[in-house]
Amino acid sequence: MTSFDSWSFNFFSMTLATLAIIISKSSVTVALPIEFRPSPWSLAHATFYGDETASETLGGACGYGNLFSNGYGTDTAALSTTLFNNGFACGTCYQIKCVESTWCYPGVPFTTVTATNLCPPNWAQDSNNGGWCNPPRVHFDMSKPAFMKIAQWKAGIVPVMYRRVPCVRPGGLRFYFQGNGYWLLVYVMNVGGGGDIAQMWVKGSKTGWISMSHNWGATYQAFATLGGQSLSFKITSYTSKGTIIAWDVAPANWNVGSTYTAEVNFH
Repeated sequence: MTSFDSWSFNFFSMTLATLAIIISKSSVTVALPIEFRPSPWSLAHATFYGDETASETLGGACGYGNLFSNGYGTDTAALSTTLFNNGFACGTCYQIKCVESTWCYPGVPFTTVTATNLCPPNWAQDSNNGGWCNPPRVHFDMSKPAFMKIAQWKAGIVPVMYRRVPCVRPGGLRFYFQGNGYWLLVYVMNVGGGGDIAQMWVKGSKTGWISMSHNWGATYQAFATLGGQSLSFKITSYTSKGTIIAWDVAPANWNVGSTYTAEVNFH
């Protein structure tokens, strides 16, 4: 009986140890994110910039580069400073519907856009006459194709109702690398759930977790020598405060100018 109890205890201890290793190296949620839910509807206004090709929306203050090849397409908008939140709103998603205007398309409940750019203030214009993105106004400067889904483009500006909604993204988080041997700059894209990022860490296969600072838009940086190491990332959502770990996203021979995709994402 004593021998059996000892065997059972040892087996149980080994099982727990194995489970701990599996958990520590798997792509699991570290701080369980609260599933992001739509916010209440609020009033704002919307304009558009660029033409039907949406070529002028490429690049932008969030650092997403080519919005077409990176999965954002033309359903995008630049946010006024009040919404942009110094770049922490990059990647957030909104439902927008045109209201109380003869220019609205009837029967269109809403269109969904992703925040990919900043609509800067224009202090030379009055906030109610051209300076649409001046604080404290809440304003969406949409791509022309997105605007044309809810209203006639000749309107120029229309009143809208908007609400934050979960971002539905296929696949995992994507990390585009820039920098050099002593400085890693990472553009984080395809973020699901709240769509935003509050904080980020990187871990080399030979280091502990290194805190990354917010550079601009959706980019984070680490001043560290990480060449020749596989890289993992830990990301905390600005909205839900949940944290996920993407293990071994980039191989040891990673290069700047390359994009690496994780198996995990927020929901």
